[in-house]
Amino acid sequence: MTAPPSATVVIPSRDRPASLRRCLDALERQTNTSFEVVVVDDASVDPRAVRDVVDRSDRARLTVGEGRGPAAARNAGARAANGRVLCFTDDDCRPGPTWVDALVGRIVDGATAVAGPTRNGRPDDAYATAAQTVTNHLTDQSFDATVGHVGFAPTSNLAMTAALHRALPFDETFPLAAGEDRDWCDRLAARGDTIAFAPTAWVDHHPDLGLAGFWRQQLRYGRGSQHLRGRSDGAGMQPPRFYADLVRAGFRQGPAVGALVVLAQGATALGVAAELRTQRRR
Repeated sequence: MTAPPSATVVIPSRDRPASLRRCLDALERQTNTSFEVVVVDDASVDPRAVRDVVDRSDRARLTVGEGRGPAAARNAGARAANGRVLCFTDDDCRPGPTWVDALVGRIVDGATAVAGPTRNGRPDDAYATAAQTVTNHLTDQSFDATVGHVGFAPTSNLAMTAALHRALPFDETFPLAAGEDRDWCDRLAARGDTIAFAPTAWVDHHPDLGLAGFWRQQLRYGRGSQHLRGRSDGAGMQPPRFYADLVRAGFRQGPAVGALVVLAQGATALGVAAELRTQRRR
């Protein structure tokens, strides 16, 4: 009989077969070999293209999602998993070779949830750099160096025990790739649990944005933030210093990145307003 895998990597994917192929190629280079991969195709326009990419990997298998967004897709992948540890990443990420080992190792040592750094895989791209600055700022601000824990971790690089996921699945009322990770981290903290941080469990993020894609992404973040705020009595707001520090972090990487981080705040505000109007109509 074949022993069950120690971990399952869950990857939600939609309409990005080329990025997914590069992600799976990176997973083939892991130092840990006792893991499986579950790809959840969340209603891609060309599902055959996704299936062809998954079929190239001896380690991966496909689960078909319903097009209800990444939170529901991750839950579907978790339900299909055989591993005792669930490692979540995105199809436009490329995990480092020790990624699975580092995450599983922290859970073996007693953690129930672990995160690692998500790095910008396109440092010469101002849009990718600005987008990663926005995401990483929230993680960096939540880091507690005294205990090595973070209060927030994006699902591009997050692991947990399968038992924890059964008790605390992602909230499927979040239909967009925005806010569902913050909601999960907040509910984890409300249980009294923490997210251990594993610095060597890195993934490189390779978003293909451009100006229009960057704008849409930040609008989604605003909508997700307001959805979170509407569900949790004010959660989702940060103090003014948080946003001032974020803008400074952007300009430290150059004027173009700084200007895009400022633009992101405007897009986020518009997303908040749009989601607020939607909530009021319900």
